Amino acid sequence: MQWVLGLALAAIVFVVLRQWGAMSPEQRKRSGWKLLLAGFAIVLIILVVTGRIHVITAGIAALLPLLKKLPALLRYWPLLDRWASQQRRDRPGGEQRSERESHRGSEHNQQQGGRHQQASGSGAMSYREACEVLGVAPDCTAEEVVAAHRRLIQKLHPDRGGTDYLAAKLNEAKTVLLRQRG
Repeated sequence: MQWVLGLALAAIVFVVLRQWGAMSPEQRKRSGWKLLLAGFAIVLIILVVTGRIHVITAGIAALLPLLKKLPALLRYWPLLDRWASQQRRDRPGGEQRSERESHRGSEHNQQQGGRHQQASGSGAMSYREACEVLGVAPDCTAEEVVAAHRRLIQKLHPDRGGTDYLAAKLNEAKTVLLRQRG
């Protein structure tokens, strides 16, 4: 088996050297880089297959020749950023979130002007409002209230991009609903 591999390698080297001799100096320069990168890739593959180098290390090493193209690729960064923000908006719940944020903005503006009024008129959240805020039915159980609160607070917590106002409303709604149960 080793003899067959040795003969195949010798034949490949013979063909490459024969074509190399027929090239012009400019063609040799271009082909030299390609040949060097191909040899580098073959060595990496052999090292991975024989278990002498980890696959992740080989992948990182394979990316090293691309570093010289990094400045040219960075000019596409704004396009990639716009695409990623569009993907975030298009995922499920993205439109609901934008509606919530626009609703929150109008409430915030009303608060700043001192004209913010609760639907109940007393300044405290009503039972119906608490059910709407958490998205639960009026006859829900305490476990459903806690589960709805947990689900929403994970999305709207200030540490995850939400606001203190939204988190406070969710907490107030949970308190109102659990108070009615207890």
